[in-house]
This record gives sequence, C-alpha cells and structure tokens, in this order.
Amino acid sequence: MSNKDVYAVIGSPIKHSKSPWIHTLFAEVTQEPVEYKAVLGNEQDFAGSVDAFRAEGGLGLNVTVPFKQDAFNYATEHSERAKRAGAVNTLVFREDGSVLADNTDGVGIVRDITKNHGFNIQGQRVLILGAGGAVRGILEPLLSEQPSAVVIANRTVSKAEELAQDFADLGSVSACGFVDVEGAFDLIINGTSASLSGELPPVPETVIQSSTVCYDMMYGAEMTVFNQWAQKQGASQVIDGLGMLVEQAAESFFIWRGVRPDTTPVLTALRDSLKQG
Repeated sequence: MSNKDVYAVIGSPIKHSKSPWIHTLFAEVTQEPVEYKAVLGNEQDFAGSVDAFRAEGGLGLNVTVPFKQDAFNYATEHSERAKRAGAVNTLVFREDGSVLADNTDGVGIVRDITKNHGFNIQGQRVLILGAGGAVRGILEPLLSEQPSAVVIANRTVSKAEELAQDFADLGSVSACGFVDVEGAFDLIINGTSASLSGELPPVPETVIQSSTVCYDMMYGAEMTVFNQWAQKQGASQVIDGLGMLVEQAAESFFIWRGVRPDTTPVLTALRDSLKQG
C-alpha cells in the first residue's frame, strides 16, 4: 500500500495522456508525497469509474475527453470558472464526501501567455478562432485580463454568437464568421482542432500585423500548420499549446496541494521528449 496521496487523470482513450508524466515531475520538484496515474474511464458509467477510484482512496482527478461534461454533472459544487465553462477538468474529493469541480484550462493559457511569454493581454484586441468547448473553457479567465475587445470567429456563426452572448457581461465580446473578420489583432488564439488535420481556418491574412502574437491551443513535435501560416504572415511570435497543458496541470496541482510547482523545468523536459518522439 502506497503512503502517497493518489491522484489520476481519467479519460477514454487515456494511454496517450502526458498528465501522469507531468504530475510525477511536479511531485519531484515540490517534494509533495503524490502518486499520479491514468484511469481508463467507462464511457457508459463515468460515475462508477470515479466511485471506484474514490473507494481506493483517490483524492482528486483530472478529467479529459469524453468526460468533461460528465464530471460537471458528477460534482456537488462548482467554481465560478467551471460554471462558465460548462465543463470541468479537475475534481477534488473532500473528506465530507462533497466534490468540487474546477476548470483550469483558461488559467493555463493565460498564465502561459502572460508569465511564460511576457505578453500583457490588458487593453489588447483579441481574436479567437473556433467556438467549441475548448474556447468556452478559456473565455472567463481571458476576459478577466481585461482585453479591449474579443472577437470570436467560427464557421457556424450562430455558435460564436451564442458564446459571445454568454460572456458579454464580462467585457466586449462579439462574433462573426471566419471570412468576415475585419482589421488586425494583437493576439490571435486558434481554438479549433483544424491544425490536427493540417487545415487552416479561412481567416483573412490582414488579421496579422507585425506585432501580432499567435497562439495555437494544439501542439506537436513540429510547428502546427496554423503557426506556420502565422509566421509566414509576419507575426511577431508564434506559440503552441504545450505551455497551456503544463500550466493547467500546475493549477490542478495547486488546487489539490496548495503548492504551485515551478513549471519551467517540466516544460523544458516535455518539449525535449516531444522532439525525441
């Protein structure tokens, strides 16, 4: 029997997950007595999978596809950002039996952009491509940085409009189709999964000026197609989503342990392992 506190990531499939690797490094860096593993969830019975993990003494879970909505429903209490996202990636199991749900994706991307890459979002014009769950998950923390305006562009305009409406109370948020985007932006975030299939959202090249920072929420061993395109258009900086992955994990670790790990050595190690394949 391990004398360490047990946490895990649950998903289906789960073998590809980098989370056990990341959190094991966090435990080493912080000297926290943490054991972290991967759990293959039952797609027909998510609650049963979580109950079994808790029965074995598990204290918290990271949640990945396809369970982010199930995890929202499983929890008894939700953070404000989890409510806004409508989906969660972090569960905390408390001693009294209650379950706190949180979403650390938005904090992850904001911290990567501001801390790791030194870009101040306040007062900037931001374009977000895509209107799916990944984008919904980052909007509240992004808007809390007080950009001057956020434009959500999507192939299906009604989905972008719905998102803009849901978050309009937090700042200036508008919506349009990809081809209808007007003007240049200070920060462009690609929240579509188009990069994974080697495609590009059909936005005008004029969205990029020489000072524009472009961020793709996807990542890989090679530069993503979106970031290659952005670089060709003269963007000042292109960033992939690997830092977001590490920073959202660090936020989960902090929620569970009250200790914030230094992400720099972990990010460096992860980048090196990606290059080595």
